[in-house]
Amino acid sequence: MGSKAEAILKPWCPFCGMDVGRPVESVQRKMREFPMGTCECRAVYVSDTTGHNIGAAMVECLVNACNDQWDLAWELIPEDDYLTGIIEDYDEVTHQVVPKRNLDGRAVRGVLFFVRLHKEMDELVKRFPSQAVPQPARQTEAGEMPAATPTAVSPRRDPKRPRQRADKQMVREMALCSDIGGLVALYGDDRKVLRYLQRLLYDPETGMRYRIAWVLGQVCGRVATSEPGPVADLLHRLFEACSDSAASSWGMIESIGAIIAARPDIYGAFTRHLFNFMGDPGTREAVLWGLGEIAATRPDLIRKIPFYALFPVLNHADPVFRGLTLRLLGRIKAKEAGFQIMGLSHDTTPITIYEQGWPVQTTVAELCAQATRLIHEEAPDGK
Repeated sequence: MGSKAEAILKPWCPFCGMDVGRPVESVQRKMREFPMGTCECRAVYVSDTTGHNIGAAMVECLVNACNDQWDLAWELIPEDDYLTGIIEDYDEVTHQVVPKRNLDGRAVRGVLFFVRLHKEMDELVKRFPSQAVPQPARQTEAGEMPAATPTAVSPRRDPKRPRQRADKQMVREMALCSDIGGLVALYGDDRKVLRYLQRLLYDPETGMRYRIAWVLGQVCGRVATSEPGPVADLLHRLFEACSDSAASSWGMIESIGAIIAARPDIYGAFTRHLFNFMGDPGTREAVLWGLGEIAATRPDLIRKIPFYALFPVLNHADPVFRGLTLRLLGRIKAKEAGFQIMGLSHDTTPITIYEQGWPVQTTVAELCAQATRLIHEEAPDGK
């Protein structure tokens, strides 16, 4: 993931915030076709070097996202079926974003136009070529991990309504009451809500940090349904704060895990960056908690990282580390660690972990039993 300075120059995906590659021409050229690329989060983008053909670029991008199924593309509804994003001031020659719109005396007016289909529509598009009459379905293909639980979408609000202004105290009170819907609605009026929530993480009480991190994750999950860009920006700020040795990372790692867990379909690519903080003893507990949150909704994302490196943590001197690792490995059904997990079945050390922001009193042995049950639990299809 690029640094803040690099992000100004390198084109990025407005949905997941990851750097994107240079758009390329299709092998089979078609009339009015633009150079195209695909982000890790499955967003499709096209390049319009002049910035004057944005309408055609939008159509081309949407049709490409639908596997060239024109009839299907025209039936899709913005926001309900797909999201769009745009990066301006793009220079196709150097593959850079040039805010000054001028590079070595040459005008830069290009744009990158992005389309990202929602999860269900993306699954439908992938099946379309093999089915004469496609039917939307929520079931995953055999062998695939289940998708995350759909995030609630706030109803569209009347643009003529009186707008609210957020303040620190208001956001704090709503966060402590877990008023997720209220915070999302307030964000619609005042974008400072995410900033205020981030500031609440600077609290010396561990329980308060976990509480705010979970609330922040839920709010970002709802906001990302229609505006994934600001949430991606927030993730970048959180990662930068964690990497800054001169800054406090209180609650930052927990928040990253909670945000990814709330919308793994958009921000799942950040999971491997979160795992990189396992090497720091000061953030190890928060990383284990965050990975456990992600594992609850998308265990396949955890299996894409070197999770086997977590097995030795089962023997860590800190019982909280042992408990959080059991929680994580159970959720991904890590049969590979079966023997190590069984060795903790008699560890009655009491610990406190946090579920949905609230403290839960348990023991390592209880978490061991839960992990064992999940590992040996059969899938609904009997596999």
